[in-house]
This record gives sequence, C-alpha cells and structure tokens, in this order.
Amino acid sequence: MFRRCVPPLLAGLIGAFGFGSAHAAASQLLESVKQNQQLASQLCGEFRKLNASGRKAHDPAAIRSTAAQQGLSQLDAEILTTYVVGMYCPDVR
Repeated sequence: MFRRCVPPLLAGLIGAFGFGSAHAAASQLLESVKQNQQLASQLCGEFRKLNASGRKAHDPAAIRSTAAQQGLSQLDAEILTTYVVGMYCPDVR
C-alpha cells in the first residue's frame, strides 16, 4: 500500500516546488512594477495607444511585443499586462 502512494506523493512535491519557484518569479516581476511606477505609466500609455488603434492589450501580438520590449517570456508578459491594467489603468481593454 505504502509503495503505491510514493509516486503520486513525489509527483505532488515536485509540482509544489515547481509552482513555488514560478510564483516567486511572478512576485518579483510584479514587485518590480510596484517599485517603478514610471514603467507602469509607460505601459499604460502603450496599452492606450493599442486601444486607440482598435487593438487590445491582451491580444497575442501585443503580448509578444510587450515580452520583446521588456525582455520577458510571453507568460510573464501576460502576467505583467494583466497586473498593470488591473492596478494602474483599468480603463484599458
């Protein structure tokens, strides 16, 4: 019985540690924006320009652009965009 429980338990622990490091990376990314309000303001301006041209800040092309400009993965750029829009420019779509 115990031997059958070990693989799922090990997989759960590995998954938890993997999630923890991803969570820490996201927290650092968001903390960097909190510490640099100018970056948030700049991103809001870029997102508003996208909206003015009929595009959304969360469109895949916009996420790729943000990732390239900020030196981030697409996932991190998506997290950053969601955070900045929610906290600093909720008028952006």
